Formats: sequence, C-alpha cells, structure tokens
Amino acid sequence: MRRVAAALSVAAVLLASLTTVGVAGPGDITMKRTSTDPGGLAFPVAVFPHTLHRLNFKCYVCHDAIFKMKARGNAITMDAISGGKFCGACHDGKTSFAASVFGSCNRCHLQ
Repeated sequence: MRRVAAALSVAAVLLASLTTVGVAGPGDITMKRTSTDPGGLAFPVAVFPHTLHRLNFKCYVCHDAIFKMKARGNAITMDAISGGKFCGACHDGKTSFAASVFGSCNRCHLQ
C-alpha cells in the first residue's frame, strides 16, 4: 500500500511539474477553442490536468454537478469561471488559486 501511495505521489508531482512548465501531460484535456477574444488575439488554449485532479478527487465531485461528462458539452468561458462556474467553483482564491486573477493565466493557458 505504501508503494502505491508513493508511486501516486511521484506521479502527481511529475504531472504538476509538466503542467507548470507548459507541457500537457498524459490524461490532460486540451480545451478546444471556439472563438477568440474581441481584439482578435487568442490566448493559448487551456489545458486541464485531469489526472492530477483525479488523484485528489472522486469523479462525482465534478461530474455532473459542475461539468457534463461529455467532450465539448460545457460552454466554458472566463466570464463563467470568474462567476464561480466550471473551474471557478474551486479556483476561487479560497479553495484553490483564483483562475480569474491576472497573472495566473499561464497555469491553465499553456504555450
């Protein structure tokens, strides 16, 4: 049991490090862009580190209360996130880092 826990901890650290340096890791979900910002300049696509989140939470924490379990089934926008929906349900600055704070963009929008 300790070996499994240690292996999971190592995997979590590796996945976290991949995400923080801007590389999508195994099990990550790359959000497909459906539009650009009003100025026509697009941020890099957002990448959700699913495996890292899955190590810490059961599926039912997010599905189907926060996210529909269907590819492209959620119309995720920064306005919705800032309003406490989707990622903003946890990334509110209290539960986890605030996704809507300028300067935290590169935690999700990988280059």
